[in-house]
Amino acid sequence: MGGTTQGSTAPLDAAAAAKAAFAAVEGKPFPEDVFTAPRLCWAVVGTGVIANQMAQSLALAGRTLSGVQNRTLAKAHAFAAAYGVARVYDSFEELCQDPTIDAVYVTTPHNTHIRYLRAALAAGKHVLCEKSITLNSAELAEARGLAEANGVVLMDATTILHMPLYRELARRASAGEFGRMNLAQVSFGSYKEYGDLTNRFYNPALAGGALLDIGVYALSIMRLFMAGQPTEVVSLGNLASTGVDEAGGIVCRNAEGQLGVISLTLHSKQPKRAVISFDRCYVEVAEYPRADAATITWTSDGRRETVSAGTEAYALCYEVADLERAVAGDKAARALLDTASDVMDLMTDLRRAWGVTYPEER
Repeated sequence: MGGTTQGSTAPLDAAAAAKAAFAAVEGKPFPEDVFTAPRLCWAVVGTGVIANQMAQSLALAGRTLSGVQNRTLAKAHAFAAAYGVARVYDSFEELCQDPTIDAVYVTTPHNTHIRYLRAALAAGKHVLCEKSITLNSAELAEARGLAEANGVVLMDATTILHMPLYRELARRASAGEFGRMNLAQVSFGSYKEYGDLTNRFYNPALAGGALLDIGVYALSIMRLFMAGQPTEVVSLGNLASTGVDEAGGIVCRNAEGQLGVISLTLHSKQPKRAVISFDRCYVEVAEYPRADAATITWTSDGRRETVSAGTEAYALCYEVADLERAVAGDKAARALLDTASDVMDLMTDLRRAWGVTYPEER
C-alpha cells in the first residue's frame, strides 16, 4: 500500500501508511458515491492488522461490522469492544449458522482460507477473502464452484482489483485513448528480517513467500492492463532455506504480444512502482497497491498529466462496495474474480516451476 511522509518521498511501511491515510481524511465527509448497492450485514474472521484496518475504514463511512470470530476468543472480544461489533462468535460454525449475517470477510493466513471458504459458501454466505484468496488454482476452482452452486458471491480482496484509480485508467485504455498496451514493468520489494524464519513471510506452514504475499499485487496490475492472459512465462526464483520463495524475476507474454516484467523480493527494499507503456503514453503509479493517483507522460510532446481517482484511506471500503454491487448483479464487479483467477493460475504455475510446495499441497 502507499503513503509518503510529508515533505519527503520516502515510502512509509504498510502500517504507517494506513495510519497516515486515515489521518488525512479524519473529519472529512465520506463520499456518497462509494456505496451504491443495498447494504449487507458483515462479519469478519480474524482480528489481525487487516481486520483492524477494515473496521477503521468502515468507521469512516459510519458503518460497523456486525460480528467477529477469532481462534482466540479474548482477542475477538477485545476487537468487538474496540469497534462496537455487536456479536462475538465462539466458533466459525456458529457464525455461519447466524441467519442475520449476509457476508463474511476472511482475514486469516493464506493456507486457512479454503477451510473458511468451504464452510461460508456452503452456508450461503457471500465472501470477501483476503489475498492470496487461496493457495492454488485447484482450491480457487473449488471455491468458485461452491459459490456458484450456492448462489452467492465470492470476491478476492486484493486492493488492485478495487481501487477507483485503476477503474478510471482501464476505462481510458479500453476507449483507445492510450493506444495499444505494450509493456508492464512492475516492482515490489520489502525487507523482512531473516532472523526468525518461523514468521509468516518465510514459514511454509503459514504459506509464506514473496509470491503470495506481494507478488499478487504486481501480477494483478499487470493482468488488469493486458488484453489477454499470458500464455508464455519465464522466470527465476530464489528460495529461502525454508523452501519458500524470497525473490523472483518474471517475464510474461500473451497471445497479443504484450509483455510483463516483474521483480519481487523480501530481502531488499525497492519501490512499489508500476509503469504501463502504451503507444501514445506511459502510465506511472507509485506505491501502487492502494494508489489514488497516477502520472501519464504523453509520447508526442512529453506532457505530464496527473490522474486522481478514489482515496487511499477508503481502499477497504471499495472492496466491500464491490462485493455489495456484485451481489446486486453488477457484471463488472462479478468479473473481478476472473482476473483474480488468472493471477492465481500464474502464481500456481510459477511456484510449480520454482519447486515451492506448501504442506497442504503434498
